[in-house]
Amino acid sequence: MLTCQKGHFTGIFGLMSIPPDKMAEMLALPEEDRAFLALRLIASLDDKVEPGTEAEWNAVIDRRSREMVEGPVKTRSEQELISEIRAKLRARHSAS
Repeated sequence: MLTCQKGHFTGIFGLMSIPPDKMAEMLALPEEDRAFLALRLIASLDDKVEPGTEAEWNAVIDRRSREMVEGPVKTRSEQELISEIRAKLRARHSAS
């Protein structure tokens, strides 16, 4: 089993302070508990936003919203998008 101390993740994150037995304990939790824990961990990262990032995203959201209202952007319905994705997945699957 890969841990933060050895294997794939070392090169990405460097040495981390999570002991291998604690990692194994968390990975052994039921799926619902792991999902809850993952959400809480991700939410804890959201508190550390780089300065200016929120303003940049708001500018992107404003620009895209304006483009949708003014018309230069062609939008599709949810059903059209799902159908297109399914068709692409079927084509990819049949090609392999």
